[in-house]
Amino acid sequence: MPTLVDGSLGGTVIALSHLGICVTDLEIATRFYVDGLGFDQAERHEVGDAFAGLMELDAVTLTSQFLRRDQVAIELLCFEKPLASIEARRPIPTAGLTHLSFRVDDLDEELGRLVGLGGTVIEGTRTELADGVLRFIYLTDPDGTRIELMELP
Repeated sequence: MPTLVDGSLGGTVIALSHLGICVTDLEIATRFYVDGLGFDQAERHEVGDAFAGLMELDAVTLTSQFLRRDQVAIELLCFEKPLASIEARRPIPTAGLTHLSFRVDDLDEELGRLVGLGGTVIEGTRTELADGVLRFIYLTDPDGTRIELMELP
């Protein structure tokens, strides 16, 4: 049973629900996270204007695809209206979410699979510590979300 955190104003945070990631191609993104990172497809919703205010938009049409692995849920949001914009990858020292991180058994093998599923290696980020025992690298998913792979003993 998760530990509850009591808020100073009487509220209670029960649990993290999910992380949302905006994508431009739902099928490509789903394949990357399911086939590449081991998530399972879960519920899928067609979302309309009832959620426009929540998203700070005048109108919205999108598909929401939930993915689950262990205790983590990711919601892929693929907008039809308005279309998603593609921005340059945010620098790490920018306030907000910087990356998703995954432990792997074989960094090079997983990196090859993820690149085959549309990932892009961020050149120059390969880092090895403790004489190569600890290995790290960043890549992005097909829409530019930064993913860290960590090979640790």
